[in-house]
Amino acid sequence: MTIRVLLADDQALLRATFRILIDSDPGMTVVAEATDGQAAIDLTRAHEPDVVLMDIRMPGTDGLTATSDICSQPELTATRVLILTTFENDQNVAKALRAGASGFLGKDVSPDVLLTGIRTVAAGESLLSPTATRALITRFLATPDSGAPLAPPERLATLTEREREVMSMAAHGGSNADIATQLVVSPLTVRSHIQRAMTKLHARDRAQLVVIAYQSGLVQPPPRGDA
Repeated sequence: MTIRVLLADDQALLRATFRILIDSDPGMTVVAEATDGQAAIDLTRAHEPDVVLMDIRMPGTDGLTATSDICSQPELTATRVLILTTFENDQNVAKALRAGASGFLGKDVSPDVLLTGIRTVAAGESLLSPTATRALITRFLATPDSGAPLAPPERLATLTEREREVMSMAAHGGSNADIATQLVVSPLTVRSHIQRAMTKLHARDRAQLVVIAYQSGLVQPPPRGDA
């Protein structure tokens, strides 16, 4: 199945470069281009792409606001947002994940990494680039944000003990292979636990599952001096 991508960036040259790169992959196609956040919202509603490649800083409505709007729309639950920006810092990582983004990459990534990233988020997995480290995620996800309501602990009541354990390990940055090794099970079993937890908690993808883990208190961020 062809992955349908929407580009949202105010720089025409970058959009043209991304379009050439994405359209050169036989498994992907660009369905539309947006020059600002509001256009990204409107075009996403119109085209319902699999992945929105979203810049953060754009005129008018910014990429984080657009991401939050897109991810809050019930009819767009199948659409994933991959943040692509030069402003890859602690606060932006946290804000992007809170807004509902499935991934985060710097604009200096190689073509292969970008295409792999698109495939990753299209498959429902989360994607964090090397500079968006585990320590930054654990430090900032639980920072109070008046614009984002916390997930109540009772949301976890439907999970089994093993599902909570796997969710906690995922929130600490463990991959399916890492978790499988620690629990002495197969990566497929870990994936099944993750999928069931996502279904029970109505999480769009693994990234949102991690956000819920911190906001519900299942996982606590380390003290400031420990990360």
